[in-house]
Amino acid sequence: MASERADELYKALIEKGYPKELCSEIAYKYLNTDYTATRMLGYLYRMTEIPKVEVIVDEMIAILSDRDQLIKKKESEHAQATISEVYRNGL
Repeated sequence: MASERADELYKALIEKGYPKELCSEIAYKYLNTDYTATRMLGYLYRMTEIPKVEVIVDEMIAILSDRDQLIKKKESEHAQATISEVYRNGL
């Protein structure tokens, strides 16, 4: 089930004139979380001219890359907190 933001992203992409298949892939397959859809919506709303398809796909990849880095950072922080807890309290 898609988030409301993914639906909003799909509609925004359609309104910009992008092909339905591309809009569906972006909104429902790749940027289907509130975080990623909101990032792309922010990008689209800031643009005064309609970006080329290549630019939209490039932005999508950048958003996914940022999300992956954030996930890795959170995992690392959790692992470090667990190690610190073991050092403090033992096994």
